Amino acid sequence: MTTLHATCIAIGGIGILLTGKSGSGKSDLALRLIDRGAQLVSDDGTIVEAQNGTVYASAPATIAGKIEVRGLGILKTPAVQQAPIALCIALDAPVPRMPDEILPTRTIEGVALPLLALDPFEISAVVKVEKALLLYGSKP
Repeated sequence: MTTLHATCIAIGGIGILLTGKSGSGKSDLALRLIDRGAQLVSDDGTIVEAQNGTVYASAPATIAGKIEVRGLGILKTPAVQQAPIALCIALDAPVPRMPDEILPTRTIEGVALPLLALDPFEISAVVKVEKALLLYGSKP
């Protein structure tokens, strides 16, 4: 079990791990995805644990059900307790115009997960995350 500096949301019960430095847009993108129907798993600190080849995300008890909204503070929001992660999105990596046919991976707890770079501040970012989950995030 490890705690990562990352935010995790779930779409249809499947987790998407948003990674990046402080200020890279993790919480902002998560908030916009939540507004479209995603559910918060954890904001800014995410516990990851592998079980039978699947990595599960959850929130530390101290921040469960809370999200930092820059300019407003820490807000309570409905959250799911745990979600299997199917996709990692790097928010502070260079975004290629066209990704390689086979995505790079990020290994978490010994499990390789597809890794996609996106700009979280593009207007289309939320739609891109949803499409990426369909394209690359097969159910764990």
